[in-house]
Amino acid sequence: MIEKIHLSILREIDRQGSLTAAASRLNLTQSALSHSIKKLELQTGTSLWLKDGRQIRLTEAGSYLLEQANRLLPQFDRIDDTLRQFANNEIGSLRVGMECHPCYQWLLKVVQPFLAQSPGVDIDVKQRFQFGGMAALFNYDIDLLITPDPIQKERMVFEPVFPYELVLVVSQHCKLNGLTEVTPAQLTDQVLLTYPVETARLDIFQQFLLPAQCMPKLHKTLEATDIILQMVAANRGVTAMPKWLALEYANSLPIDIIRLGDSGIHKHIYVGYRKQEKLNNHIQSFIALAKNSGTALR
Repeated sequence: MIEKIHLSILREIDRQGSLTAAASRLNLTQSALSHSIKKLELQTGTSLWLKDGRQIRLTEAGSYLLEQANRLLPQFDRIDDTLRQFANNEIGSLRVGMECHPCYQWLLKVVQPFLAQSPGVDIDVKQRFQFGGMAALFNYDIDLLITPDPIQKERMVFEPVFPYELVLVVSQHCKLNGLTEVTPAQLTDQVLLTYPVETARLDIFQQFLLPAQCMPKLHKTLEATDIILQMVAANRGVTAMPKWLALEYANSLPIDIIRLGDSGIHKHIYVGYRKQEKLNNHIQSFIALAKNSGTALR
């Protein structure tokens, strides 16, 4: 029975002091205002006000409704304002899933300008999923998935953000240092350091070592990029990572970069999202910034 207009009428009568002034404030005719309240009184079976000459005196029920109007209308106003902000893409959230361990540093180059141009939008980055990144995207646990290995599904869209080359990173004291390219056989006496990802998803194995039926002397996993490269710099092992990331560290660490094979291993970073959200402005803004930042890394 109760509508927002009923609450607004009582609040404006209390504020303005008369039906005429309240009707003007609400852009209603006095007749329409009175009819609206009369209809509510018939529905509720109780009077909300009594006329005393030109004055209006609220009944006990009317006073109760005015009290509720003063409590609820500010909440309605906040709801209206929040919905307007959503409509204008001024607020919201973006949950980004990562299936690319070495891409975290790159992601920071995207997050900073994204937050700057979208001050009302929060962003969260998730790097681990119980059932994998695709499942998290499919189940609405994340809004975007950053991955070098997209799985094409009918309800998903994967846009290429930027290409990169996977390279071998070695210490300047490693015997491989100075080579322009390396063969799989040359890694059979090396300790290979990787992120803690299953071998089936490591390109250094799937696209380089296993096709040549080669394995490293030892395979160790470490969580952090900084630690992996510190270990490499200390000649405790070699690692494979995107060339752009290795170049960032090459300025401060005694490491060298070597191509994997004569043609190299070339990959793309993709950003995936649900097809139904193709027009989501937050998603498209993020992708545009991601492509721009990727251009700077080439």
